[in-house]
Amino acid sequence: MSTPSRTVPELTDSTRVATHTIRAPRRMVWLLALACGLTVANLYYCQPLLPEIAKSFSASPSAAGSLVTALQLSYGAALLLIVPLGDITRRRRLVCGLLLVEAAALAATALAPDFALLLVASAAVGVAACVVQILLPYAATIASDHERGRVTATVLTGVLIGVLISRTIAGLVGQAFGWRTVFAAAAVLMLGLAAILARAMDGGGPEVSIGYLDQLRATARLARSEPVLRRRSAIGACIFAAFGLFWATMSFLLASPPYGYNQAAIGLFALVGGAGAIAAKVTGHAADRGRQSPMTGALLALGVASFGAIALGGHSLGWLLAGVLVMDAAVQGAHLLNMSVVYSLSGGARARIASVYMTVYFIGGAIGSAAGTQAYRLAGWGGVSSVGAVFFALGLAVWAWDVRQRRRAQLA
Repeated sequence: MSTPSRTVPELTDSTRVATHTIRAPRRMVWLLALACGLTVANLYYCQPLLPEIAKSFSASPSAAGSLVTALQLSYGAALLLIVPLGDITRRRRLVCGLLLVEAAALAATALAPDFALLLVASAAVGVAACVVQILLPYAATIASDHERGRVTATVLTGVLIGVLISRTIAGLVGQAFGWRTVFAAAAVLMLGLAAILARAMDGGGPEVSIGYLDQLRATARLARSEPVLRRRSAIGACIFAAFGLFWATMSFLLASPPYGYNQAAIGLFALVGGAGAIAAKVTGHAADRGRQSPMTGALLALGVASFGAIALGGHSLGWLLAGVLVMDAAVQGAHLLNMSVVYSLSGGARARIASVYMTVYFIGGAIGSAAGTQAYRLAGWGGVSSVGAVFFALGLAVWAWDVRQRRRAQLA
C-alpha cells in the first residue's frame, strides 16, 4: 500500500532538475532496508574473525585490528568523494555499479594470499560499501515529510540488523568453514543484490544537473553554512568512535581468559546488539514528533554510563552484556536522531548532507577503532572502557553546546 504522492521541494541550485512527483511504496522501503543491511554487513564480517585472520597471517592483534581501521577510513573517503554523485547521476546505475565493485573486492578478500593484499582488498570493500549512504538519502527522498522519520528508521533498522547479524553469521560460518568462506559468500550476495536493484529502482535522472566538481563545492558550502549539520556530525563522530572502539577489541577480550570463546561464540555474542535496532524504531517515532534534542542528550548520558558496566565486563559476562545493550541502544538511537535532524535541513540534494554527516561519522569510527586497539595493547580492557566513556562525554559536550547555540538563536 503506497502513501499519498507529494512534490519534491524546490532545490537551491539554479540548475536544478524539474520538480517531479514521488511515492514511498512500502515494498520498496523494505527492499532498501534489506539492501542496506546486506551491504553494510560487509564492513563488519571481519570483526569476530580477527583472531583467526591474525593466526592465518601470523599477525599481531593490533595489526589485525588495522583491517577494521582500513575499512572505515576507505569508507569515509568514499562518503566524501563518491556519495555526492547520488544527486548528480542516475542513482540506479551508480548503485548497481558500486555493488559489482563490492562483489569483486569481497572475492579478492576471500582469495588474498598475504596480509598486505588482504588490507588492500578490505579498503576496496570499504569504498564500494558507501552505496548504503546513497540508498539512505534515496529513501528519505521518496518519503513524504510526515513519514520521513519512520521511513528513515525502517531503512536504518535494516542497516542495524545487517551490522548485528553480520558478526553472528561471520562467527558461525567462519567456525564451520573458515574465514575465507564468509567473504566468498558475501561476494555472491552482492551480485544477486545488484541484479534485484537494477530491476526495482527508479531509472529516473539526477536531482540536480551540475558537474562533479560543482557538486563537491556545493557540499563544502553546505558544511560551512549549516552549523547544525556540523554539530550533529561531531556528535555522530563521537558516538561511532565509541562504537568502533568496543567492537574492534571485543573479539580479543572474548577470545582470552576468563572467557576463551571460539569464533562461533564470539559471533553469537554480537546478537546482544539488537537493542540498537529497537532503539532506532522508537526514536524514529520520536523524531517525527520533534523531540530530537532532549532524547539525544539522554542517550548520550546513557552511553557514558554504559562504559562503566563494560569496564566491569572484563571479568563478568553479566556486566558486559548489560553495558553492550545500553551502549548499542545509545549509539543507534542518537544516530537516527542525528539523521532526522540533518535530513530536515534541505528539501533536496540530500546526498550532500549524507556525504558531510557520514564522512565525519565514519572518520570518528576509524579513530575509535585505532584508539581501541592501542588502548587494549597499552592498558587492557580498562583502558578501552575509559576511552569509550571519554568519546561519549565529548559527544555530550557537543550536544550541550548545540542546545546553548539554538537557545541563543531563538532569543536573538
